[in-house]
Amino acid sequence: MTMTTPALVSQVLLEAPLDKDRDAAPMQRQLHHRIKEAILDGRLAPGSRLPGSRALAEALSISRNTVTAAYDLLAAEGYVQSDRQGTRVATLSRPAPPRMLQTKGTPPSIPAIALRLARIQPSVPRADAGATLRPGVPALSHFPLAAWRRAVDRAIRHAGPSALGYGDPLGEPALRAAIARHLGIARGVRCESAQVVITEGAQEALALCVRLLTNPGDTAWIEDPGYRGAKAAMHAGDLRLAPIRIDADGLIAQARRHGAWIIEDDYDSEFRHAGESIGAMQGLVTQAPVLYVGTFSKTMFPSLRLGFLVLPQALLAEMQTPLEEMLRGGHRYEQLALAEFIESGQFSRHLGRMRRLYRDRQQALREALTRYLRLPHVIQGGHCGLHLTVRLPARYPDHRIADAARRYGIAPAPLSGFVLRPMPEDNGLVLGYGNTSAELFEPLVRRLSQLIRAAEIF
Repeated sequence: MTMTTPALVSQVLLEAPLDKDRDAAPMQRQLHHRIKEAILDGRLAPGSRLPGSRALAEALSISRNTVTAAYDLLAAEGYVQSDRQGTRVATLSRPAPPRMLQTKGTPPSIPAIALRLARIQPSVPRADAGATLRPGVPALSHFPLAAWRRAVDRAIRHAGPSALGYGDPLGEPALRAAIARHLGIARGVRCESAQVVITEGAQEALALCVRLLTNPGDTAWIEDPGYRGAKAAMHAGDLRLAPIRIDADGLIAQARRHGAWIIEDDYDSEFRHAGESIGAMQGLVTQAPVLYVGTFSKTMFPSLRLGFLVLPQALLAEMQTPLEEMLRGGHRYEQLALAEFIESGQFSRHLGRMRRLYRDRQQALREALTRYLRLPHVIQGGHCGLHLTVRLPARYPDHRIADAARRYGIAPAPLSGFVLRPMPEDNGLVLGYGNTSAELFEPLVRRLSQLIRAAEIF
């Protein structure tokens, strides 16, 4: 066994003083990380004896308890072993590299993957989380984090350790009931709590609709341009997508005549900025063939990863067993906290504040575009939601503009990336105003105007 000399051990552990700045990581964590990295990269070999806790504490000018705690954690993780003679680096078990069965120069073979994966391609580039004008991001700095923290603390305190286990596969009953009541008042949705299924965001709800209601090869009519996540879910279900153009009245589908289900993704419906609130399609007629999908990613915050699916009453009996087998109840503390957040009125008050904020930001962005985007364009949207669409002549390629904008921390989405069957008019930029301050719109639009002109194809 090769051991590191005592002098080298001291050199590794004392190579630099620990950071004692107030904003730095705790001393114990810094020391633990330093020793662990030295073991993993081989600078401290198996069998090497570490300094005694008192000696190392004096050398680093830190508490002996800090050294002892770091050693104890390393021992619990299996990196060191302690006995009467002191603390030594443990011998780590590492798997032997696999034998290469293929001939030299031949790439390794892997089992076949699903052909459907080739149909799911990135159509809109990923942007940094903090990029400006990024669509689909709410005003995160305006979220009432203190109120939410109190709700989570109460959920943990009241539910106790029992909520660490699996819950109801369809979701916490308290949250399902709170959602049903809220949807009935705010969106005109007709449902009981038993019809509500809690999902990990709207994307899982859409995937559930595909898995529960379709067979490979079935045809799905989908709005074009439309939501990329819905297209990905349907591609993953081996459906044949039929893109349908929409007009001011939306997508017209004769669902009953064709024996089809309608998936209503009520995206951004809580944020209407002009005119009377429009109720959900699900509540327009009794026993509508509609599966209603919603999410809290925009009304609360994206990383919460909680959404819901409202099943038609006629499907409940058939769906109960499959859903219980397919789902596992999780995020229980968050679900219980959200139920209280809704029932206490905090959710409605937050929505009211955000509607006013987004209304002002939408108007400010519209004014900046009208004033500073000095080239042919058409602004669409603004009655609801968190984004505006700017349609541009085809000679200004939207993908090229979006790529150039990302280098400046600006993240508009190219409109053409939302289209299955492109047409000449499907060129433009989708500009999010939810998480961008109004005072930034003027310089951002000026910069966009320059980038658009630079991308022009003559």
